[in-house]
Amino acid sequence: MIRGIGVDLCGVSRLRRSMENPRFLEKVFSEEEIRYAMERSDPAKHLAAAFAAKESFAKAGGWGLAATGLRNVRLRRTDTGPVLLLTPPAQDLLARIGADRCWVSVSHDGDYAVAMVVLEG
Repeated sequence: MIRGIGVDLCGVSRLRRSMENPRFLEKVFSEEEIRYAMERSDPAKHLAAAFAAKESFAKAGGWGLAATGLRNVRLRRTDTGPVLLLTPPAQDLLARIGADRCWVSVSHDGDYAVAMVVLEG
């Protein structure tokens, strides 16, 4: 049963400006997310997709980013597609709404990155 759906659109140019502050990267993204993006030709679009995934997760559960915590949700790219990795606090949020599985899809084109998250339980 679907417990929540969230979608978010993030401007790549906005993320690119935020990247000028190294503290922003450390505050928002995991080392893995940063490393993945920096190995690509346009890191900002990959970080924008990761940010949109975090926001989509928060929207899907109705918690908001403040309750979710930016570093409690991480986007990992795998050979079979993107997945969300959750820390125990984020896993607890899922349990509260009866969800035990997250589905995520990300894309980017031009100056925008989008993510959609479906919570299932």
